Amino acid sequence: MTTMTESAVREFKMPDVGEGLTEAEILKWYVQPGDTVTDGQIVCEVETAKAAVELPIPYDGVVRELHFPEGTTVDVGTSIIAVAVGGGAADAPAREAAPEPAQAPAPAPAPAPAATAPAAPAEEKKPEGRQPVLVGYGVATSSTRRRPRKAQDAPADPARQAAAAVQAEMNGHGPVTRERPLAKPPVRKLAKDLGVDLTTVVPSGPDGVITREDVHAAVAPAPAPEAAPAAEAPTPAPAAPAAPVSYDTARETRVPVKGVRKATAAAMVGSAFTAPHVTEFVTVDVTRTMKLVEELKQDKEFAGLRVNPLLLIAKALLVAIKRNPDINASWDEAAQEIVVKHYVNLGIAAATPRGLIVPNIKDAHAKTLPQLAESLGELVSTAREGKTSPAAMQGGTVTITNVGVFGVDTGTPILNPGESAILAVGAIKAQPWVHKGKVKPRQVTTLALSFDHRLVDGELGSKVLADVAAILEQPKRLLTWA
Repeated sequence: MTTMTESAVREFKMPDVGEGLTEAEILKWYVQPGDTVTDGQIVCEVETAKAAVELPIPYDGVVRELHFPEGTTVDVGTSIIAVAVGGGAADAPAREAAPEPAQAPAPAPAPAPAATAPAAPAEEKKPEGRQPVLVGYGVATSSTRRRPRKAQDAPADPARQAAAAVQAEMNGHGPVTRERPLAKPPVRKLAKDLGVDLTTVVPSGPDGVITREDVHAAVAPAPAPEAAPAAEAPTPAPAAPAAPVSYDTARETRVPVKGVRKATAAAMVGSAFTAPHVTEFVTVDVTRTMKLVEELKQDKEFAGLRVNPLLLIAKALLVAIKRNPDINASWDEAAQEIVVKHYVNLGIAAATPRGLIVPNIKDAHAKTLPQLAESLGELVSTAREGKTSPAAMQGGTVTITNVGVFGVDTGTPILNPGESAILAVGAIKAQPWVHKGKVKPRQVTTLALSFDHRLVDGELGSKVLADVAAILEQPKRLLTWA
């Protein structure tokens, strides 16, 4: 690349393929250096925190270089592929960041000074080394730097600004180079819950971003207790601490936490420690519902559609919400308001090879039973293929998770962030049940409803769960209550 003119090369940057996403992992390259590409051609597949997405190149040319190998997580706004095009002065700005990695070897003689003083500029020039952002998150080789968070920061080096801010804070001068500390919304929420002032927290993330660990460290006890173990340390043999340095790869496997799994972990932690969860249970005889499922499979209106118990359970929940509309709401922390939704975007938790996702059926409340069956079938097949779009996983209001498919009787599900309730459906099994005064084998399941107690009190939650159970016990109520 150094032998080519800037005007002859276009740098294609990692786009924001979701809404506000900051990074994506390159899953697969479909082109190699030397290949000819055309405008709109798919060049790679990337995985964000929400879904796998194919990226098209926006111009014609010849691939000169792939900047990152498959499996690398890249920040949004970072160039991932260089393409030689027909030329033009307008192409030059696209490669402003490209010469920096080529000049990076120049500071090579700096290791000696670095050993005696933590020179910030020397670290800025070092192109490789991506800092781990979660415990267990693998360190991937990268020549990128995080893009500036604000437009006005663009003229300056974000890393230099962050380093100066951190140094100023450590010297007691406060954050002098930025208006407010850099931190993602979940981290700000955690700091608020713990009563931590982010301006007093020393960031450890890339370019001065405050992480969850930084917030916890700010409220952790002073490190004085460590002095006692240090004093006792001479008693054991000095060689003992050396054992944990290496890992027995035959006994352990380390899996990088990224993509969908990383997003799920963050979302569940945020939900669990933000919304006060309450879970209620009911065990119900669903024998009549199971009979109706078999009858619907023979109905010509459902020809070619997926008909299973989940279809009727989903319809039962929609009817219960119609009878108790206040449960279909969200909590607006900023405005301190409860937002009641007059539509139901029904989420269905789906296990995929990339992790658990929760796409939702838009306006499920307005769909007929055949339409609902069609939407459920499309949702499941798309999720299994890994083609669920980010938009399909946004805007949900309530969710169903079917743990029964794994043979599990019940559970205490955690709310999908921003939603008011989640219904867990257990395994449907033949069990002894008192029916018409006699003990008979009946098809029985246990339902569990978790809800946000800020929005939903015990009475409302109980009514919704009882209505779902009543419909599944007597499915004719779908007609009388709808």
